[in-house]
Amino acid sequence: MLQAIAIDDEPIALQIIENFAEKVMFMELKGCFSNSFEAMAFLQKTRIDLLFLDIKMPDISGIDFIRSIPDPPMVIFTTAYSEHAVQSFELDAIDYLLKPFSLSRFLKACNKANEQLELKKNITVTSPATIYIKSGYEQIRIELERIQYVESNGNYMQFVLDDQKIMSRLTMNEVEALLPSSLFVRIHRSYIISKKHITSIDKNIIRIKQKEIPIGQGYITEIEKIIR
Repeated sequence: MLQAIAIDDEPIALQIIENFAEKVMFMELKGCFSNSFEAMAFLQKTRIDLLFLDIKMPDISGIDFIRSIPDPPMVIFTTAYSEHAVQSFELDAIDYLLKPFSLSRFLKACNKANEQLELKKNITVTSPATIYIKSGYEQIRIELERIQYVESNGNYMQFVLDDQKIMSRLTMNEVEALLPSSLFVRIHRSYIISKKHITSIDKNIIRIKQKEIPIGQGYITEIEKIIR
C-alpha cells in the first residue's frame, strides 16, 4: 500500500487532501502537517512513499523543502500558482495539482504514483554487473558495462547501450538510485553517464563516443571528482 503524508500551511487544503485520500483504496495517509519542520522531523523517523507538498509556505517553500531531503520520496506538488509547474517537474515530481483540484484529478495523480511504486518493485538487481528493468510488458536484463548513458525523455528514461536503446517508465531519481555511483555519475538534470564510456571532458561538455552531453552547472563538482 502507498504510504503518504501531506504538507500545507492551509488547514482547509489539508482537509481536502485527507477527504480525497480516504477514497483511494491503495493509499494510506499517515499524517497531515501544517508546519514543514514538524513534517521534516517525521520524515527523519518514518519512511514514506509519497508526499503531497504545497509550494507556497511561509517558512520554507515546497521546492526548497524537497531539495533539503537527502533521499526524498515521490512528490505531488499542490499549489494555487501555475508558474511553478516547470520547476516542479525538473525535480522529478510525479504530478502537479493546481488548486482547487477535483477528486478525479487527485485520483489520477495517485494512480501515477502507485504505478511508479509498482515499477520500483519490479526493478531487481541480480549482481553488481547486471540489472533488470521493465520496458513495456517485458523485464529486460542489462549488463551495466553496456550502458553508455541514460537520458530523461518526457515521462520515460532512455537507456543508451552500445548497440540498442531501451525505454522505461522511471524517474531520474529512481535510475540514479538503481545505478551504482562507482560506475555512473549524474552530470545534468537529464543525464546520467557511465564513467567507463567517457571519451573526453571539456569545460561544459562530456563526450561519449560521438555524443556530446552538456554538464549542468550544479554537477560540476561531480565531474571534478572524476578528473582528479
